[in-house]
Amino acid sequence: MRLFAAVMPPQEAVDELRRAVAPVRDDRLRWTGEAGWHFTLAFMGEVRDELLPDLHARLARAAHRTEPFGLRIHGSGHFGDRALWAGAAGGIDPMRMLAERADAAARRAGVPMEHHRRYTPHLTLARSRTGADLSPYAEALAGFEGTPWRVGELSLVRSNLPTAGVPGEQPRYEVVEAWPLAA
Repeated sequence: MRLFAAVMPPQEAVDELRRAVAPVRDDRLRWTGEAGWHFTLAFMGEVRDELLPDLHARLARAAHRTEPFGLRIHGSGHFGDRALWAGAAGGIDPMRMLAERADAAARRAGVPMEHHRRYTPHLTLARSRTGADLSPYAEALAGFEGTPWRVGELSLVRSNLPTAGVPGEQPRYEVVEAWPLAA
């Protein structure tokens, strides 16, 4: 299974962001589906079935050691000329800690975590296949300030890639399991 650990925003936050993004959407970018909007904490890639029980147990412990925290979708930015994203504000330090714990849980369960880098909280909004000037999009969304919510769980999400050759098909994301953060 192709898996990642994530924080899933509540529907109210998704609705607010959808309304903010609507005026800047155009055909020059491939926009991500709202059902897939999430904050990835640790990308694991393909995980062998035999690692899943230990991975689940370790992620449950990581969630249990993390207090719930406040978060809101805030502003925007881009990674080079390929990805446009919305940022986060509020409990960034606890979110980074949860990302580190999820990454460590996967490593200890035997998942090769080759793409480790400093965590940058972001929710991917759109991508460009050929490279594009994403600055106008990021500037248009820079002032976005979502309503705060309380992050209360860590989710393990399965990524189902689009079928090859099907134009416009988006990846589908399915929450495999979620663990409550410490009360």
